[in-house]
Amino acid sequence: MVIIKQLRRKKKISQTQLGDEIGVSLRTIQLYERKDANIPIKNLTKIAQYFEMTIAELHLREINDLGEPYVKDKPFTKHGSVFYPLEHGKYLVMAPLVLLEWHKKYIESLDMLNKGEEKVPFQSAFIIDSVAKEPYYIFEVSGNSMNDSSIHAIPNKSFVLGLALKKEDLAKKDETLWNKSYILVCKDRIICKQLTGYDPKKGTVQCHNLNTSPEYQDFELPLDDVLQVFGIVKKQL
Repeated sequence: MVIIKQLRRKKKISQTQLGDEIGVSLRTIQLYERKDANIPIKNLTKIAQYFEMTIAELHLREINDLGEPYVKDKPFTKHGSVFYPLEHGKYLVMAPLVLLEWHKKYIESLDMLNKGEEKVPFQSAFIIDSVAKEPYYIFEVSGNSMNDSSIHAIPNKSFVLGLALKKEDLAKKDETLWNKSYILVCKDRIICKQLTGYDPKKGTVQCHNLNTSPEYQDFELPLDDVLQVFGIVKKQL
């Protein structure tokens, strides 16, 4: 992000100093300051904290070439996410972020989260084309079962923006649901899989791995074991 260079120069620190502050190399900072940089969310969070900003503010400053924050209208909150209207009908969404180390805690806290008695402690940002009625969540993906090195791959530690669905919808005869990637919040884990169908007799969904390595086998998952379903809207590698 070009804005990082501007903020760094304003603070009068070198690339090496910034790298030391967030725990990365000089070369990494040089890469991050390019306009087409793809910065991991964890490091982007550290950078935002260092400059005493939110990730949303970094993105908004980056969107405007002059380096000043710009939104078309005032931001609004919905289902725990903050939406910043941008030009051309797009939105910057700051959504709850479920990191790998928070997967277990997230599952344990679902009842309180649904009642609004607890919040996910992290947030991050994606730019979307429109705002849906359902809640958005961002999940860090565990494992390489969905990594086939194609454009559809979702490698280990990728971040995906998920849009909540009703798990009961998976039991309906809707062909548009299948052969798409989802985040499945289960009773004992959070997984990312491509769903290929539903077996009404068994009450199971067919889970497919993009990675064809023998260690990753497709399997059937009882729908009763699924607590939440999120359709994947976008990803960040």
